[in-house]
Parts: sequence; C-alpha cells; structure tokens
Amino acid sequence: MTEIDGALEATGARDAPRGHLRLTATSIAEPFLSGPLLADFVERYPHVTVDVTVTDDEFDIVAHGFDAGVRLGEVIEKDMIAVPLGGDQQERAAASPAYLARHGIPAHPRELVDHRCVGWRRAPELAPHRWEFVENGHPFDVAVDPQFTTNDLRLMLRMALAGTGITFAPEDCLRDRFNDGTLVPLLEEFLPPFPGFFIYFPQRRNMAPKLRVLIDHIRRFKQSD
Repeated sequence: MTEIDGALEATGARDAPRGHLRLTATSIAEPFLSGPLLADFVERYPHVTVDVTVTDDEFDIVAHGFDAGVRLGEVIEKDMIAVPLGGDQQERAAASPAYLARHGIPAHPRELVDHRCVGWRRAPELAPHRWEFVENGHPFDVAVDPQFTTNDLRLMLRMALAGTGITFAPEDCLRDRFNDGTLVPLLEEFLPPFPGFFIYFPQRRNMAPKLRVLIDHIRRFKQSD
C-alpha cells in the first residue's frame, strides 16, 4: 500500500507537493527540532501538512505509519536509507557553577560515582542511560547512580541549572548554557565526536513527492549552515 500511495502521489509531481507528512524524531535531535529547518520547509511547501511525533521509543516507523524518522545513526536499521542532518555530535557532561563550587570538579569519568548526577532514561522499565566515554582510543561507560532521573530532557537540564548535580546530554542541547556560563562543560578530553543525526526512511521505488522535497530541503539547509 505504501508503494501504491507513493506512485499515486508521484503522478501529480508536476503540481506543488502536497499531502500529510508524518515524522517521528528523538527528543535530543536538536538540529531537526530547533525550529528553523521545519519552519522554512512549511513556508516553502504550504500544501504539505507536517505532523512530528517526538519520542525516544524505538520502533518500526513503517509499521506505525510514519514517512520518516530522525535518530542517531547508530540506532537506525541497516535496511533504511539515511541522510545526514548535520555534522558529528558530541556528548557533554555539565554542571552549574554553584554545584561545582560545593562538590568539586571531577578529573576522570570514574569519579562521577562519587557525585550527585541528573540522569535520563527512555522509559520507566529501563535502567538509566549509561554515560559513555573514550580514553586513549578505548571506549568505556560509567553506570552512574543518578539521584534524579527523568525521561524529559528539558527537566533534566532545568535540574542541572538549579544545581542538583552533573548531567549528560548532546552538546547541541547545552551549547547556549555553556555560552552564557550557566553550565560548565566537564571531562571534555574523554568525549570525542561521533556520527550525528540522520533522517531515515524505507527504500522505495517511488518516493512520495512530499518526502522527496523534505529530503532535498534538508540537504539545501545543511549546505547553507
């Protein structure tokens, strides 16, 4: 049915792209969710309606009726076509100046077990996300025991800003706070870059025009950055 829908939409490709575009994105996909990319798209293509579901659940986007998804490259199924949304990403550990003044600055990731931490978990039944680092080319992770855990990135950052403890998030989500000094980056030498976010979709002989123009728009937007 998806192939048929795509073929039917393609027959009207000479007209302005139109239709309902269903997308899903992880909550940390800041290059996609920050606003300008999507705002410019809906301005350019007024006949395409866009529905974005933000969730950190991992699932089959085709089975759930989505046209495309946005995730980190490492968690995308191998049979999908993936188009990069930007450059490499970096995780960052961070804390407020007030917290660091009270509790000190960790010199090595393993010292995090002695600090109060603000963690993230994707779902209530899952363990908090393990914090991943690299030392001398060798990856390792630290199973911090967060004093405060949430599945909401915004709440996690608010708690770190309030001095609750050290948190861990993509640099895109923290950069403004680093720039204004309300959060301080930590352990930077242990956090090298890694492949970033991609928009992904199933391989189809007939891609719907509404999705094709989004992919083309993302490529143009990336080149203009």
